[in-house]
Amino acid sequence: MSPDPDAPRFRVRPPAHWINDPNGPFRWRGRYHLFYQHNPQASVHTNVHWGHASSPDLAHWEHHPVALTPTPGGPDEAGCWSGCVVDDDGVPTAVYTGVDRTHAGLGSICLAVAEDDDLVAWKPLPVPVVSGPPAGLDVTMFRDPFVFRSGGRRWALVGAGHADGTPSVLVYDCEDLRDWRFAGVLLDGRDPVAAQAFGPGATGWECPQLARTPGGEWVLALALWDGDPLGTAYVTGRPVQLPGGGLTFVTRHAGRLDHGRDFYAPSVLQDTERDRALLWGWSWEARPQEEVDRAGWAGVLTAPRVLDVHEDGSLRATPAPELELLRSASPLGPGPLPEAYDLTVTARSSGTVSLLRSSSGAELTVRLDPAAGTVTLDRSGWPRSRPDGSGPLSLRVPEGPLTVRVLVDGSLLELFAGERAMVTERVYRQPGDTAELSVSGDVEVDCRALVPEG
Repeated sequence: MSPDPDAPRFRVRPPAHWINDPNGPFRWRGRYHLFYQHNPQASVHTNVHWGHASSPDLAHWEHHPVALTPTPGGPDEAGCWSGCVVDDDGVPTAVYTGVDRTHAGLGSICLAVAEDDDLVAWKPLPVPVVSGPPAGLDVTMFRDPFVFRSGGRRWALVGAGHADGTPSVLVYDCEDLRDWRFAGVLLDGRDPVAAQAFGPGATGWECPQLARTPGGEWVLALALWDGDPLGTAYVTGRPVQLPGGGLTFVTRHAGRLDHGRDFYAPSVLQDTERDRALLWGWSWEARPQEEVDRAGWAGVLTAPRVLDVHEDGSLRATPAPELELLRSASPLGPGPLPEAYDLTVTARSSGTVSLLRSSSGAELTVRLDPAAGTVTLDRSGWPRSRPDGSGPLSLRVPEGPLTVRVLVDGSLLELFAGERAMVTERVYRQPGDTAELSVSGDVEVDCRALVPEG
């Protein structure tokens, strides 16, 4: 791994070069497998392959050789883009977006089959199962297949956008994984619940992911796109089969999936062995390209998160419990902080924790106000290079006793506020910065260093 102190050590990223969307989280033969878009030659977004890591416990990851490589002259010759991995009658099968040299925002849906139980060797099928979008819908964006089961059948979602600016999720019947049949529009931007929560702007919905929670609720996760990423969103509700054989999504509640500025491309695993849904996202770089070039790496995947639904239909998200395996046995008191740690803050009245101090006196703080029902992350002393700025982020949570958990791994900061909101931000330490925990107000803290073997 790079000696860069901003490089995360415990989250999934390749040893060097580029990573973006998580793809195909999959549980097979007692291991979790996680694939991801990867340029194995440079820290820039081109030459897209699928990288691969696996873990016995979601905490300790092993890197493997590149899984999917573009095929010269094939439907994926310009990149193996986002998709999923499914168990097709005992054969692990990657379902992904192939891009050829002539595409204009429209991908094809390709398959590749695993040739060993370690999922290291893959054989792509020479012909796509879907060569492009359905006719008659004026589709201008078509990518990111996601396969799931509902009502005893196997279906697939595909992210889409239309010529009139409406984003949508298309749905296919793929009970036979090699014979897909278009089954309609699952959901689009005209849905009143989604429209009210998301607001205007997105012209396409990328990376659609549908997960069932233990209570029988469903969560549809989306990446919002208008030519550039606009953030992520969720919709809760349920898929309903239509009399004509299609599928629609009856919405209940919608909102921001992650409230931070450095999270995109959600990817979900329906972990049937543990009866839960797990979520990963991509956290991009928010520092100048020249710094990325010097570091020799770009991007990281988030910690795995467990998705559920509150009684009011809103999203509930918590770090996967397996992350406890990385926590040191001995707590850290106020004072110096390591490059990677796991901090829990509990407040019955207002208080603030400071995590980082610059040489000019700026502080990175998390302020909890249970009476007002707010949590505020202020990292404004550490500018981001992206256009959406570095100002404070304030989250609304229910009033009353409040617990916030902060996971820091190098430059990756993930905050979970009262199981009601998630924030992912990149904060790069500068020369002269002091990483130090200080506490003011009526709060209790439990801080543990992250260690390779817990």
